[in-house]
Amino acid sequence: MSVPPAVDKQRRLDAILQEMGSVAVAFSGGVDSAYLAVRAHRVLGDRALAVTADSASLASAQRETALALARDFGFAHRVVFTGEVENPLYARNDADRCYHCKSELFRHLLPLAAAGGYRHVAYGSIVDDLSDFRPGHRAAAEAGVRSPLVEAEMTKADVRELSREMGLPTWDLPASPCLSSRVPRGTSVTPEILRQVERAEEAVRALGFRELRVRHLGDTARLEIAPAEMGRLDAATRGEVERVVCAAGYRACVVDPAGYRRGSLNAVPLAVIGPA
Repeated sequence: MSVPPAVDKQRRLDAILQEMGSVAVAFSGGVDSAYLAVRAHRVLGDRALAVTADSASLASAQRETALALARDFGFAHRVVFTGEVENPLYARNDADRCYHCKSELFRHLLPLAAAGGYRHVAYGSIVDDLSDFRPGHRAAAEAGVRSPLVEAEMTKADVRELSREMGLPTWDLPASPCLSSRVPRGTSVTPEILRQVERAEEAVRALGFRELRVRHLGDTARLEIAPAEMGRLDAATRGEVERVVCAAGYRACVVDPAGYRRGSLNAVPLAVIGPA
């Protein structure tokens, strides 16, 4: 019987981790980094450390997910505080924003790993990421940070399948990029804007929606809900959604009829709908 591809890749990953000897893993609490952190712990035990970078760009719910995973799966975990939003090169929010974010992350992780005797720093990049514009890859290459999931040729589908088999609650989580991804390029990123976006997204999730984005367009929010969940938006629910988003500090809320999709901040703005 042939070995299932995902399982074969996991064996390859385990061999890579074993060869690394010890590693500090950048651990955001998302699907990919959670799988890598847990797998590194299973292969290396106390020679693996997961490190979560806490900053204004990390949603509180994601930080809590990271803390819960470390507790429930028993792996070594540290939280460090990073200040990428205070960096003018990051805050100006141009095409290299993610480069400056990852540079700040690795600036903290490299000395922490060295002080703890960890031979390598790794992060949860996957094969799917290689086809997208990801300035963070450049920062990782410059810092000498490893991408074990890429080295094992793992895709998002592989990580989800293997995470489910390992009992990770993150296996089916929606993608969770940082809060700054909700701010259009060229609009300065500030802690105040990020908290406003977070409040609005948390309020919509409290209404039972799972995958969504609140795009920050000045005093207007453009709300994108996953197409599979758009059927819930009857008139009453739409009114409540618009109300809670505006209560987070926006003058108006647009519910995008096209639903959530990546890269939508480059789309033509929709007409503005104010609160009911």
